[in-house]
Amino acid sequence: MILRTPMPGRRAIRAQRKRHEDAAGWLLRNRETGQPAAEKAAFRAWLDEAPENRRAYEAAEQLMGEARTAIASDPALADFEVKPRSAAKPVLGTLLTLAVAGTLFIALDGPMRLRADTMSGTGEMPVFTLTDGSTVQLNASSAVAYDYTAGHRTVRLLRGQAYFEVARDATRPFTVEAGSTRVTALGTAFDVRLGDTETDVTVTHNAVLIALEGADQAPLRVTQGERAVYQRSTETRQIGPSDGLTALAWRRGQLVVDNAPLSHVVEEMNRHFSGRIVIANGELARRRVSGTLAIADTNAVLIHLEQALRVTTNRIGPLIIIR
Repeated sequence: MILRTPMPGRRAIRAQRKRHEDAAGWLLRNRETGQPAAEKAAFRAWLDEAPENRRAYEAAEQLMGEARTAIASDPALADFEVKPRSAAKPVLGTLLTLAVAGTLFIALDGPMRLRADTMSGTGEMPVFTLTDGSTVQLNASSAVAYDYTAGHRTVRLLRGQAYFEVARDATRPFTVEAGSTRVTALGTAFDVRLGDTETDVTVTHNAVLIALEGADQAPLRVTQGERAVYQRSTETRQIGPSDGLTALAWRRGQLVVDNAPLSHVVEEMNRHFSGRIVIANGELARRRVSGTLAIADTNAVLIHLEQALRVTTNRIGPLIIIR
């Protein structure tokens, strides 16, 4: 015998939708300063009108709090500003036009497009050849710019990650600039990752010299099978052994992590996700993850994280909050 739960009718659906809309409206009004006493009384009356109203308001309050905390902890979202609207229609029209144009410019990655010579999208990992015969593969959501002259070859990694196989040219050194880190090839193949908090360099053939802009330290020589990490916040650098297959798993669409912080996994997921994934708080961001993940399959990775870390995920349009 199959028992079926009756589906709510249209009237019930409309009532539920209105209840959630009212809850969101009251939540916003209650956060305003100088709220009139009559409005406060009306809110209390609405709250006591039905248990469903109170549950809807508590759910809206929880979700708003988590979204604000997550957005505040994410630099890309915390820096976003909303322009106040003017009451004057001509000024409002101008502001709306500028706001729409600015939003589209940022949404289409306009600032980076002005700086980069080659970019990759969220679903792309292109391989291309430079004018000297060197080849480059970009990870998803990455960007580079080139500066080739008669005396040097410089590639600036503006965002993301790239793997380089350098063509020999004794008269022109080949250097990759990633933030304040300068990586000079010594006839080599190597990988550079410009992360949110650190820069990683993994050498798969021969050696490189790593120098830090403005630092008094001598250049660091990193050889085949080694990985160097520069922590920007502490201005420290570390070098150790590296498994090339693991370090370059991204070229196969994988992320291999061994006791890595959740923040690192989410950073890599965001390269392949067209929206934005954020973590609700710093303690959760430091939770550790291990495994081999198909990093471009956002849903599969989220399921893995939910099972491994006992976390939950909430979607708000293009935003995913892990809590």
